[in-house]
This record gives sequence, structure tokens and C-alpha cells, in this order.
Amino acid sequence: MNCTEKVKDTAQLENEIENIGNYQDIEAYLCMNQESMRSFSLPEYLEQLLEQKGLTKAEVIERSKLDKVYAYHIFSGRKRPGREKILALAIAMELSVEETQFLLYCAGVRQLYVRNPWDSVIFYALKKKMKIIDVNCLLMQLGENVVLV
Repeated sequence: MNCTEKVKDTAQLENEIENIGNYQDIEAYLCMNQESMRSFSLPEYLEQLLEQKGLTKAEVIERSKLDKVYAYHIFSGRKRPGREKILALAIAMELSVEETQFLLYCAGVRQLYVRNPWDSVIFYALKKKMKIIDVNCLLMQLGENVVLV
């Protein structure tokens, strides 16, 4: 039995889950959607993003303004970073909002919530592909805490 279909987006998966009749159908759902499931550690997802974007760790670390040693420890999995450091990496990599949300998920921290003013600024910055320094300036202008000090 071939259990895989094409990769589906999150909305399609959510719709299918809502239509599952009983707990036995969840097994079929998981089987049919193996290609759409994602299970990455933070270092694995960071490596995948570097490859997809054609970036090096050194480039991202420089753009992020994170301490070099600490940032390399994030990439290797030796440090478990806070949300702000993950967002600094996302901004430095010019990730989409969707990629950033998944990066936050992989890091085990809270995803962006646009009803939060600070998160709204970060959401905007991601959409506009802003640089860290510009994001910090915007946050300060709006009376919010900066991403990195």
C-alpha cells in the first residue's frame, strides 16, 4: 500500500483533520500525509534554510548581530536560544513569515501573534525584509523593546 500523496499546505491538513470521523481514521490520515509532515530539530531546520537560501552560517551570523560563538552554538544545537535570538536569525536570513513561524516552532518558543504590538512590528519587518538595525530603530521609535541590544 502506497501511503503518500503530494505535499499539502497546513490549511489542507487542518481541513482533513476536522473531517476525521473517529480515532481509527487518524492512522489513515497520518499514512496518507507522510510527505506533508515535518519533524525537524532546530539545527536541522536551520541547515535546510541555509541550503535553500544559498547562505552561509557566517553571513547569517554577521547580519543577525548575534555573538559569533553563541550563534555557532545555536546552529550546532549546543545552545537553546530564546525567542529574540531566533527572530534575529530569521530576520538575518530574510525568512518568510511562514518559515519564521516554523523556525520558532522548531526552537520550542512562542510563534508570532499579530495582536501583540511587538510581534506585529516583527511580522511587518519580515514582510518588508528589513535589516536588524532598522528593526531595532523601528521598535525604539514605537516605544517597544529592541530585538538585540
